[in-house]
Amino acid sequence: MSSVISVSNLSKVYGSGFKALNNINLDIKRGEIFALLGPNGAGKTTLIGTICGIVNPTSGSVTVGGHDIISDFRAARAMIGLVPQELHTDSFETVWNTVSFSRGLFGKPKNPAHIEKVLKDLSLWDKKDSQIITLSGGMKRRVMIAKALSHEPQILFLDEPTAGVDVELRKGMWEVVRTLQQAGVTIILTTHYIEEAEEMADRIGVITKGEIILVEDKAGLMQQLGKKRLTLQLQHKVDAIPPALAPYNLHLADGGREITYDYDTKGERTGITSLLSDLRNAGIRISDLDTEQSSLEDIFVSLVRKS
Repeated sequence: MSSVISVSNLSKVYGSGFKALNNINLDIKRGEIFALLGPNGAGKTTLIGTICGIVNPTSGSVTVGGHDIISDFRAARAMIGLVPQELHTDSFETVWNTVSFSRGLFGKPKNPAHIEKVLKDLSLWDKKDSQIITLSGGMKRRVMIAKALSHEPQILFLDEPTAGVDVELRKGMWEVVRTLQQAGVTIILTTHYIEEAEEMADRIGVITKGEIILVEDKAGLMQQLGKKRLTLQLQHKVDAIPPALAPYNLHLADGGREITYDYDTKGERTGITSLLSDLRNAGIRISDLDTEQSSLEDIFVSLVRKS
């Protein structure tokens, strides 16, 4: 799959000396959903702003569809739709007019059929004549997406797209994103909701302190860095882990009725067979057992702590 965005040795240093981005190298594949994860202040919004031509880089280069964002700004920017984290729109304008106006900003001729399709795809058609001020937060977020799609971009940036949106509307937004991807739109999203990235993304990048510390296919990330937890339900409650079992780093849970054991999925041996044997030798009897894969949140927290 070819790259639609290429970021090379990109850095951003502000006048105060603060380095917001440090030598970023990143390629976004055409047609993928790419999730950019990172704590507050990690550089997510700065990176998006730079790719979109809103923030001037200190060094390095960015191309969008082969167009340099500085020397060929108009062509590069025309390929991009941006939904910022903050809601900025004319509160007293109607949905139809504000979305149509956004299309005109890119020099596109009027196309009512396209605006109608965008509004219907985003479940906004029945609100087309409503003033923005009368809409709910979730609907306003959809209007921002409609504005970003008004000029038919090939790439859509979603900066915290479901911030402040309830769970039901968040799931609806995920469906919208999937529909856009099926239509050939490349989507890059930043999010604080780990489950959002886990649900939506094809690939995941982790940024912290202005540096990309990992870019990986989601499934590969879970497989390479994930751990599994073995939970053992005990026939009889125990007050403490026997000293002979200390090498396994076991943990008591549920008031001594369960023992948990974490093991690395990429290790050659899990140690489960020897653990079960040693538990039996220690007089601990098991009534049931269960395994659970680490969540993406566990992996993310582990990566940020190491950086």
